[in-house]
Amino acid sequence: MKLLDYPVDLIGIATIARGVREGRLSAVALIESRLARIERLNPRFNCFTEILGERARREAEAVDALVAAGRDPGPLAGVPFGVKDNYDVAGRITTAGSIINRDRAAAASDAVLLQRLTASGAVLVGTQNMDEYAYGFTTENHHYGPTRNPIDTERSAGGSSGGSAASVAAGLCDFSLGTDTNGSIRVPSSFCGIFGLKPTFGRLPRTGTFPFVHELDHLGPFARSVADLALVYDMVQGFDAGDAACADRPVDAARHGLDIAWTGSTALLDGWFDSMADAQGRAAAACVAEVFGVTTRVSLSGAQARAAAFVMTSASGGNLHLESLRHRAADFDPATRDRLLAGALLPANAVLQAQRFRSLFREQVLGAFRHHDLLIAPATPCAAPLLGQPTIEVDGKPVPTRANIGLLTQPLSFIGLPIVTVPITSDALPIGVQLIAPPWREDLALQAAAHLERSGLTHVQSGLPC
Repeated sequence: MKLLDYPVDLIGIATIARGVREGRLSAVALIESRLARIERLNPRFNCFTEILGERARREAEAVDALVAAGRDPGPLAGVPFGVKDNYDVAGRITTAGSIINRDRAAAASDAVLLQRLTASGAVLVGTQNMDEYAYGFTTENHHYGPTRNPIDTERSAGGSSGGSAASVAAGLCDFSLGTDTNGSIRVPSSFCGIFGLKPTFGRLPRTGTFPFVHELDHLGPFARSVADLALVYDMVQGFDAGDAACADRPVDAARHGLDIAWTGSTALLDGWFDSMADAQGRAAAACVAEVFGVTTRVSLSGAQARAAAFVMTSASGGNLHLESLRHRAADFDPATRDRLLAGALLPANAVLQAQRFRSLFREQVLGAFRHHDLLIAPATPCAAPLLGQPTIEVDGKPVPTRANIGLLTQPLSFIGLPIVTVPITSDALPIGVQLIAPPWREDLALQAAAHLERSGLTHVQSGLPC
């Protein structure tokens, strides 16, 4: 059987790239196959805001030309990928899920992470749907429509990077890039049953992306295996002066340690991170804890951290969009507009208190890491809700869906920790578990995720849509 004929969910991106580099697989043929799949299935899922077929074919031809000339196109040779629609793509307007941004000039160059992937041989196939301005957890975009979960099209794919996660889950591309401010990589990973990585704040440069909250925005990848996730992560690392938050640190070649047996100390988060999850989420976290032989639980001030993160998010977002709120309020997604308006009216005292608590909470969590290498918590309060579902049940009470899906992710991105979300599937819908590592130790979270993958506990759906 030819490599191109294998089911997409059984091929890792390293295998694809090796086939291209060795001349056994044409990058052009692979891209045509993926573009045909996108054309057939994207109307069902609404993952893409723009399909960049001309660019994809041009890049694939360049990869094949390098192979024909005896040159190495890179570690991701010919691998198709997509990016969330808040990443700059040269020659197109970065909408960030809005119609207000349509009046902006087209991007003069690609976002830095996109440049690095292209230099590694990967081929961009399109930009992907998101909540407006990344302010949401369900990708039910008023302007561009909802993204549907490939596992059950009546359900949410999560947000705000829903199109990016769903495209990987549906096999429309082989990996993708999203952003995570309060959980926007981890929530869609949980709902769509795939792997996601939110690195340490400052690890990956945000240069060339449209911001949501400067103090909290992270970039990161989605993939169908830990090896794929680590490979993409390795390709996009490195300092860039265009992002003042980007730390000038050595590149962490995480994928080299994936085959090492996990020997670290691990603890399960309780309190807020237990009571805010449903029975399925608690069971998934307990199963992960059992694989690691966890006997210790750690309590953190999750409720206060979540409240502080909520204040900082809404205040910063309201400030960023203040002029548009004054002059173009009717052009916002109503759900986004109302929360941005509320944030713009927050008193300075509340914002300063939130910032002070952020420092205190960070010290509390670093104290836990003096005793443990990894912390475990459910990623979402429940599995994927129905599209349009107004409430979810949390701790026995109905609460608004869109504002509360990030209850378990917000406190952790608030202090910039590296986290891998792993998919845990039972007889029900998938749900994710967060593997939380100390700052700058993405390698530990990825190594632990690989251990879980080898154990058979993590599971990405094997039956992709046709």
